Amino acid sequence: MNPSPAEQQLVIVSNRLPFIVGRDPAGRLEARPASGGLVTAMLPILRQKGGTWIGWTGLPEKDDASPAALAESVGWPGFAVVPVALSDEEVVGFYEGFSNEIIWPLFHDLPSFCEFAPSHWDYYLRVNRKFARAIADNAAPDSLVWVHDYHLINVGSELRQLGARLRTAFFLHIPFPSIDMFMKLPWRQSLLRSLLEYGLVGFQTLNDRRNYVQCLRRLLRGVSVSGKGQVLRVTVGDRHQAVGHFPIGIDFADFAHRAAAPEVRERAQALHNLLPDRRLLFGVDRLDYTKGILLRLRAYREALIRHPELRQRVTLIQVVVPSREHISTYFDLRTQIEQLVSRINGEFTEPGGWVPIHYVFRSLDPVDLLAYYRAAEVALVTPLKDGMNLVAKEYCTCSIEEDCVLVLSEFAGAAAQLRGGALMVNPYDIEGVADAIYRACCMPEQERRRRMRRMRREIMRRDLFWWVSSFFNAVNKEVPHELQTNQSDEHGAMADGENPVDAEPGDLHRRVG
Repeated sequence: MNPSPAEQQLVIVSNRLPFIVGRDPAGRLEARPASGGLVTAMLPILRQKGGTWIGWTGLPEKDDASPAALAESVGWPGFAVVPVALSDEEVVGFYEGFSNEIIWPLFHDLPSFCEFAPSHWDYYLRVNRKFARAIADNAAPDSLVWVHDYHLINVGSELRQLGARLRTAFFLHIPFPSIDMFMKLPWRQSLLRSLLEYGLVGFQTLNDRRNYVQCLRRLLRGVSVSGKGQVLRVTVGDRHQAVGHFPIGIDFADFAHRAAAPEVRERAQALHNLLPDRRLLFGVDRLDYTKGILLRLRAYREALIRHPELRQRVTLIQVVVPSREHISTYFDLRTQIEQLVSRINGEFTEPGGWVPIHYVFRSLDPVDLLAYYRAAEVALVTPLKDGMNLVAKEYCTCSIEEDCVLVLSEFAGAAAQLRGGALMVNPYDIEGVADAIYRACCMPEQERRRRMRRMRREIMRRDLFWWVSSFFNAVNKEVPHELQTNQSDEHGAMADGENPVDAEPGDLHRRVG
C-alpha cells in the first residue's frame, strides 16, 4: 500500500519561498510571510508533518541571506527551507523573459504580448535545472515532490536527466491554452514532454484539462485516454499519467471570520459615510493586461451614458496594485488606466461632490481590503482570462450579509463554479458589461441574496483545504509509489519532419486511438 502524502516527506517547489525577504532601514535582513493560497494551504501541513520548501528568496545571488534563519524569525519552525540562488541575468531571462514575456501572455491567449527570444528559453532551462538539482539533493527517496506553476514546467525533464526517481506532481495555477494557441510556442514539444514526466498534473478547470489532453493528442503519437470524472488516465507509449482538474479555493472560514471583525465593519461603514446614498462598485486588480481594467472602465463609462439615472447614485472604487512597472508594457498600461480615469471623471463629475471613479494605486492592507469587500454592493471581476481569480471568491465570502452582486467574466476560472449566482459577462462586450452593471445596481434584494447565498455555499464547499485534500487523494490513488523504470525519452513524440497539423484526419484518429 502506498503511504499517504501526509505520511511521506512533502517537498513543495515554487518560484518563490513562502516569505518575502528584504532589508530594514539599518540594512539588516528581515522576512515577512508571503500572501496567497499556496502559502496558506501548505504551511499548516508543513508545520505539522515537516517537509521542505524549495524556492528563490527574491534576493540577488551574491546576497548571503540564511533562509532557514529567516524562516525562524517569522515563526515558521518545523520544516526545511532550501533557497535556489538566481543571478541578475537569470532573473531577467528566466523570470521576466520566458516566464512572463512568453508563457504568461501566451497561456492567457495574448500572443501579441509575447517576446519569443531564444535566449529566454536558454535561461528557462538553466534555472529549471537549478531547481531540479535542489530537489534531487534534498528530497528523500519516499518524498512526494509537488511542483507549482508555469515557471517550473521543465523541472520534470530535468529531474529525469539527473536520474532522480521521485514521486512527483505538478499543478498549473494559470490557464492552459487551446491547441491553436499552444502551437505558437517554439518549444511546445519540450514543454509537453516535460509535463508528461510528472505522475499527476493538475489544472484549475475542466477546460484547461481538456486543452492539455487535446495538445497531447495533436502533438504526440500513441496517446490514449481513459477514465471519467475529476481525474483521467493518460497513456503515451509506456508512460502513464493522471490528469485532473482541481479548482483552488480560499480559506472560507478565516475570511468570513476576519470580515466580521468590528474594525472591518467600522471601516466599511466609514466608506459609506464618506459616500452617502451611493451604491459602491468595487474592482481590485494587480496591474496586468490580462485583468481587463481598461475595458472595464470603458464599460463603466458606457453604463453612465446608456443609463444616466446611475449618475450620482453609483461610485466605482478601482484599486490597482503595482506590479512590474519597470517593464514598459506595464508602465504604459498604468498610464492608459490613469488617463482613462481622468477622462471619465472629467466628463461626468458634477457639482455637489460626485466623482464617478475613486482610483487607488497601491497595495491595500488586509483590513482595508476586507472593508472594501464588505462595503461594496457590486464587485466587478472582469479579467480577459484568469486561471481562477480568487478575488471573486474572497468578495463573496466577505459579503456576510449576502446582499450584493458579483459581475464576473466568463473567461475567469471561477466562472465554472460561480456562474449560477454571478452576472456573467464577456469583458470584450462593452455594452453588455455596461448593461450588467446597470442590472446589478437595480437588482431586487431577494434576487441578490439568493444569488450570493448560492455562490457562498459553493465557495465554502470547495475551499482551500478541499483543494489540498482532493489533490493529495488523487496523488495517492493514481500515482504509484513504485515508479516506472522503462520511460521512453521521446514519450511517443512525432518523428523529425512529421507535422501533426498537416496529418489527414483518419491518420490522426488512428494515432490517438
